[in-house]
Order: sequence, then C-alpha cells, then structure tokens
Amino acid sequence: MSEAVSDPQAAKPPSDAWRAVRRLLREPLGVLGLTLVLLMVGGAIFADLLTSWDPTRINPRDRFLGPGAEHLLGTDQLGRDLFARVLHGGRVALSVALIATGISLVIGIMLGLIAGYGPRWLDNLMILLFDSVKSFPTVMLALALVTLFGPSLTSVVIVVVLVTVPGYARIIRTQTIALKNSEYVTAARSMGASPARILRVHILPNVIGPLVILASMDIPVVIGIEAGMSFLGLGVRPPTPSWGSILNDGFTSIRDTPWIAVAGGIPIILVTLGFTFLGETLRDVFDPRLKAR
Repeated sequence: MSEAVSDPQAAKPPSDAWRAVRRLLREPLGVLGLTLVLLMVGGAIFADLLTSWDPTRINPRDRFLGPGAEHLLGTDQLGRDLFARVLHGGRVALSVALIATGISLVIGIMLGLIAGYGPRWLDNLMILLFDSVKSFPTVMLALALVTLFGPSLTSVVIVVVLVTVPGYARIIRTQTIALKNSEYVTAARSMGASPARILRVHILPNVIGPLVILASMDIPVVIGIEAGMSFLGLGVRPPTPSWGSILNDGFTSIRDTPWIAVAGGIPIILVTLGFTFLGETLRDVFDPRLKAR
C-alpha cells in the first residue's frame, strides 16, 4: 500500500505580504492608486523611450502649437514639446520626493526615538524644537534658503526635510513613549540591554510601519512643494523641466493657449490622487481597526 506524498509547498500557507497584496488588489481605490503611481514611475523612468523630443530644445517655429499627432500635448512659448517636458518633469518630481522623504524619515525616526526614550527634559526641549520648526511658514523658509543657496533642487530638498521632519518625529516619539514601559522592553532592560539595542531591536520594528505608510501619503505634498517653488522661480533652474515651471509658463498665456497649464496641472492632480488612494488603502490593509472606525 503506497502512501500519498504531499507537496510541502502546496500546504504552506500564504505569507503575510502576499495576503496584504491580495487585500490591496481587492480594493478598487487601491488598484486605481497603484495604477496611477506605476504610470508616473514608468513615465519618469522610461521618459527617453516614450518620446524622441528633447525637453530643453528650443524651436521658435513650433511655438504655441496645439496638441496633435506630432506633439501630443502641444508646445510652449519656446517651441518645446510639452509631453517630453511633462515626462522629464515627473523624473525631477519623483527624485525630489524620494530623496527628501527618505532623508526626512531617517532624521525623524532618530529624533523621535531619542525624544521618546530619553529623559523628560530632553523630550520637552525637542518638542519645543519640533513646534518651532513646524510653525515657521513654508514660503518664508523657502525664501530664506533660496537667498542663502540660490534656486536649486538642493534648496527644495532642504525645505521639504525641514517641513516634514517634525511631523515624523512627533509620531515616532508618541509610539516610543507608549512602548518603552511595555513588558518586553522592561525585560530587555533588566537583562542589561543597552538603550541603543532596545531602540534598534525592540522599539523601532514596532513603530516604523505606520510611518512608512504616512510617508507614502506625504509624497504628493512633497511634489506639491517642489512644483510650488518652481512655479515661483525658487526651485529648479531653467531649462530643467518641472511641473511647476510648466504651470508658470502656461499661466502667462492661459487665455490663448490653455493646454500649457493643463499639461502642467494634470500630472500633479493624478499623482496626488494616486499616492493618496494607495496610501489610504495600505493603511486600511495593515491596520484594519482604522477601517472599522
């Protein structure tokens, strides 16, 4: 009598990541958000393959051409192809968003852990610092940095970091305070674990998840800051394409050539919707209690 040999891989339950992906794909808004985000990322990465036009090439003969087969989104006042400028502008926006958000996360996590786990006087001092930086107007901060360093992507990244770090740090601080007196942290402390090891091994893995989801929802805010600074002439320098600079070009001639402003505004709207839908769906997937509320 032969025994049936069962496949261990077939009996293996799906992983938590795969279950999360399946729950994400069952949500229509999550699928829509993921689609919009992938379109933005794909357009930024493959911008050189999707169009043969140089986004900085000036062609006065083709200025103010409407959308058509040759120029899908038309041309601007210098004859530059708007479709190429939108794709390469997405590359700039995505680079600034990822770099600035990554730096903000690292700094915010470090400061939040120190404030939440440190002594009371240090916590009060850092809260005062967070509130002082957060209360400073973004436009005034941008003007001050541009005066010091000049318009550049570096100035945009610094502004974004200074604006977003206090929010991340306060979230990490609150969660650290809630966990530092828990049983497993107290047990690790009684066994002689150093504060650095407690923060790295026992607290950080339990507080970083919600912050990553929040950061994904803040990416449209970062893109909006970059576009706003470029619109005001405080961001990237011409002729580097940016959605904000495209909007600025279209604003001056919006009555006669509205497609320029539309070409600069539609990507910002779609990216904002995409990351917002995706972030909210991820929040509901990884914390069902929020969805129940």
